[in-house]
Amino acid sequence: MSVSLVAEHSAETDAAPAEHLDETHAAALVSWVPSARGHAEFPIQNLPFGVFSPHGQAPRGGVAIGDVILDLAALAASGLAGDELAEVTAAAAAPRLNGFLALGSDARRRLRARLSALLREGAPERASVERMLHRAGDCRMGLPAQIGDYTDFYAGIQHAINIGTLLRPDNPLLPNYKHVPIGYHGRASSIVPTGSAVRRPNGQRKRPDESAPSFGPCRNLDYELELGVWIGPGNALGTPIGIDEAQEHVAGLCLLNDWSARDVQAWEYQPLGPFLAKDFATTISPWIVTAEALAPFRVAQAPRPEGDPAPLPYLQTSRPDRPAAYDITLDVLLQSEAMREQGLAPHRLSRGTTRDLYWTVAQLIAHHSCNGCNLQPGDLFGTGTISGRAPDSFGSLMEISRGGREPLTLPSGETRTYLADGDEIIMRASASREGFTTIGFGECRGRILPALS
Repeated sequence: MSVSLVAEHSAETDAAPAEHLDETHAAALVSWVPSARGHAEFPIQNLPFGVFSPHGQAPRGGVAIGDVILDLAALAASGLAGDELAEVTAAAAAPRLNGFLALGSDARRRLRARLSALLREGAPERASVERMLHRAGDCRMGLPAQIGDYTDFYAGIQHAINIGTLLRPDNPLLPNYKHVPIGYHGRASSIVPTGSAVRRPNGQRKRPDESAPSFGPCRNLDYELELGVWIGPGNALGTPIGIDEAQEHVAGLCLLNDWSARDVQAWEYQPLGPFLAKDFATTISPWIVTAEALAPFRVAQAPRPEGDPAPLPYLQTSRPDRPAAYDITLDVLLQSEAMREQGLAPHRLSRGTTRDLYWTVAQLIAHHSCNGCNLQPGDLFGTGTISGRAPDSFGSLMEISRGGREPLTLPSGETRTYLADGDEIIMRASASREGFTTIGFGECRGRILPALS
C-alpha cells in the first residue's frame, strides 16, 4: 500500500488515522504460504500471536498464517528476526506471552513488520522459514498468557435492555448504566482455551414457584457472546490510565464465551452480583489479534442517542478525531449431539456487531484504573454480551428464548430454551472493510458435559 493510499483511507470519516496504517495492512500483500492466500481468518495481514504445542512438544509462542503456525522459538534460535529484535522475538516465543505483552505497541509493531517481510511472496528467507512451520491441525493450542486478573464488563447496552426487560419490564435499564461502565471481577483460574469441554455446574437454584432452594445441576445453562481484551503494558498501583493513553495498553482482542448458569445466578446475585453462576468456566479463542492488525477496522464510536448524558470528563477523549471503537462481526452457532450424529452443520443462532457496544475498550480501561487499580500484562477483560435490537442479533439464549418462554427449533427438530448436555457452542468473528483484507479470530468452541453427581 502506498503512502498516498494509506492517507486516502485515513481521510474517510470513519477510518483509522494514517499513523496506525503501514505496508503490513496492504490488501495487495500476498504470502508465499499457499493456505494464507485468501484465507478467511489468517492472511498475512493478520499475524496473531498465541501459544501452541507442536506434535506433543513443549508449548511455545507462535503466529498463525493460513492453516499453519510459525514457530517463534525456532525463529528466535535462527537469528532471522535480526539482532535488534532478538529480545522481542524471545519474549514472543515464550510458553507464556506476558513478557511480550509488557513490551508494548512499538515492539509488537516492529516484530509484526519483520514477520510480514519474512512471510510475504518473494522473501529470500523462504526456504529457512518454511522449516519452522507446523500444520495447525496437528498442534494443541493453550492460553496465550498467564491471566492474573479477569474483569467482565457490561458494555452491550442492548443486552442490558433485553435482560432488564425480562426481569424489570417497567425499569429495564438501571439509572447508572449510561454514566458508568458496569463490571465485576471474575475468576481467572477457570478461563480455558477453545476446544475445552465445559462441565455443567452444580449449585443452589430456586424457581419462583419453589418454596426453598435445592442443590443440583444447573437447569438454565447459557452462553454469552463477548470480545476479550488482552492488556499489554500495565500501570503502577495508584496511577490511573488516562483516556487518551488507554489504547496503548491494549495488546489485542480475542473471542470470549462467558458461560452462565442463569438459575444459579438468579438466586445468588442479589445483593453482590455474579459469583458461582459465572466462575465455573470462561472459554476464549486462542489467538491474540493485535491492536496493530485491527487498526484498519477502528471506527468512530456510535453517537449517543439524544437525551443520553455525556460521559464524565475522565471518560471523554481529547482526540475525537481518533476512532475509538471497532467494526467486528460476530457469529454464534450451536451443534447438538443429535445434529452431529445426523451430519448436520452447526446452526447459526445469531450475528452481532461490536458497533452495538455502548462503551469503548479505552473507556473500560480508563474506568477500571481511575481509582488507581493496577492492571498488569496478561490481564483479560470481557466486554460484556454483544447484542443488537433484532432477535437474530441477540448474544445469549436467555434473550433469544425470552427467559425460557419461547423455545427455538434446531434443524434436527429439537427445541432449546437453554443448553442441553452434548450441545457445542461455536463463536466466530471477522473484521472487514472496503479496501482492506478481511481478518478473523479463530474459533471459540466448547461442548457441554453432564454435571458430576
